[in-house]
Amino acid sequence: MTITSALTRHRRSLRQFVQFGIIGGGGVAVNMVVVAICAQIGTHLLHVHDYDPAFPIPGTSFNVRFYLVYALVAFLGANVFNFILNRHWTFRSVNRAPFMKEFLPFLLVGAVAQLVGFAILVALRNPASPVYLSSSFFVDTEPFWRRRLYWAQIIQIILVMPVNFIVNKVWTFRAVRKRHHGENFV
Repeated sequence: MTITSALTRHRRSLRQFVQFGIIGGGGVAVNMVVVAICAQIGTHLLHVHDYDPAFPIPGTSFNVRFYLVYALVAFLGANVFNFILNRHWTFRSVNRAPFMKEFLPFLLVGAVAQLVGFAILVALRNPASPVYLSSSFFVDTEPFWRRRLYWAQIIQIILVMPVNFIVNKVWTFRAVRKRHHGENFV
């Protein structure tokens, strides 16, 4: 590999990372809006608090809390948003694999990252955790900009984004396309 080709590859990767980040910013907005809508529905229609148990985890004394359900719904919405934009802008290629052949790996990568995100959310929301978002600033009520739910959500999104980018670049948009076409197009 020549220095010129290495620099070109580095510039392309940097451009893709910036594009992925811009789209990710839009995905963060989608994610946060969906979490806020879910929280409002929970509070006003279901009359539950986001930290209330949604359902028990069978065979344990633990529960899945509503904020994790909200995070799952938000992840799904943001994942579809991010995939479509990344497919058409960041990792565009005239030789794409069919939509579902790329979307399913993208969803799988996102789901693994979301599992890590769930662990981060639990750590940030659990009062017994050393990284709990304490009540000296964070609250579970209004004003919205101090809500523990929203801060925990944004922190976990930021922490999982770099890994999500790398795995999607290397696997979803390169390996899947390469396997589909028998060549490396990205």
